[in-house]
Amino acid sequence: MAPTDETGQAAQQSPASGTTPPVRPPVGGAGANGRMPRWLPRAMVLALALVAVFQLGSWAFHQLTGLLINILIAFFLALAIEPAVSWMASRGMRRGLAAFVVFIGVMVVSAGFVTLLGSVLADQIIKLIEGFPEYLDSVINWINTHFKTDLKRVDIQEGLLRSDWLRNYVQNSATGVLDVSAQVIGGLFQLLTIALFSFYFAADGPRLRRAICSVLPPARQAEVLRAWEIAVNKTGGYIYSRGLMALISGAAHFVLLQALDVPYAPVLAVWVGLVSQFIPTIGTYLAGALPMLIAFTVDPWYALWVLIFVVIYQQFENYVLQPKLTSKTVDIHPAVAFGSVIAGTALLGAVGALIAIPAIATLQAFLGAYVRRYDVTDDPRVHGHRRGEGAGLLTRAKGLWARRPRAERPGDGDSGERPS
Repeated sequence: MAPTDETGQAAQQSPASGTTPPVRPPVGGAGANGRMPRWLPRAMVLALALVAVFQLGSWAFHQLTGLLINILIAFFLALAIEPAVSWMASRGMRRGLAAFVVFIGVMVVSAGFVTLLGSVLADQIIKLIEGFPEYLDSVINWINTHFKTDLKRVDIQEGLLRSDWLRNYVQNSATGVLDVSAQVIGGLFQLLTIALFSFYFAADGPRLRRAICSVLPPARQAEVLRAWEIAVNKTGGYIYSRGLMALISGAAHFVLLQALDVPYAPVLAVWVGLVSQFIPTIGTYLAGALPMLIAFTVDPWYALWVLIFVVIYQQFENYVLQPKLTSKTVDIHPAVAFGSVIAGTALLGAVGALIAIPAIATLQAFLGAYVRRYDVTDDPRVHGHRRGEGAGLLTRAKGLWARRPRAERPGDGDSGERPS
């Protein structure tokens, strides 16, 4: 009779060798009693906390992007005026007062330039408005003469005043006044923020450096101070070289505009000098557009002369003036400068375009100070030649002549005697 109890079933299922069967793990990763592992709730809480921290940091970064950009601009502005402030402080002036004097000078020059440029633009707009009826009459007469029409200025003015387009434009302009006012107020607040931060960076530069170095070991402190010094030298050198080139460019264009008897020649010369040097890549052509426009109002041929002069001076500046002035301050290859401007524009817009070149110059100087360099081998391929291309034509011909058999040389007889 077969056993029916549990002991008998266990005995039947046990292997013949008498070994213990392996224990199967709990299904689903549960413990011995089918409960959740202890580490799983803590891992879930940690993952949720990391996601929350990341989302909060991303939100805070997007909210503070404008402030961070303003601080970056202020930092580079403080680096630019650091040599002047340090020079005045070394002469016995308090550092805070020296920074204040430098900032007042920069603000006075900037305000004077904006005021003069605004007066030029306002005068040109007034002249354009005053001369618009005469210009409109000439256009109407030309159309009537060539197309056999009978247009009148009064009819055109009444049609414009009664048109839906003008009514919609006025309404949109009235609505956009508030937007423009808000943008102007926001721009003034942004300028004030940049000015305050740059003033604090320039006035408290030594204190800021001590605060940074206090949390670093002595070896790292020396590297930070060296990097800071390189940044100050390169940024200040960039401003110095650009200011000197702006002065030369403004003087050259002033001579041309004065010779052509173009109105507002001094203000236009200052405009060309500053815009052409401190707006990278397209600054020269953007600066030359305004003098060309005003010269066109005097004589269309004057605008052509201004264009020719701008192009010629740009080539002179690129190949003669700029290499000599920037060789000891900001010596950057034109391709690297152009690429840095494009990258800065893609990252930070117009601000990135302005600070790209001094930032790249600082990075280049920093790498040049710490990257080890070796002597280059004297190989023709270094100079762009393949093997054998570096020798001159005469030298190669002599070599071929020397390698020819003696019997093939003209003048050699059968006796093998050399010609006298």
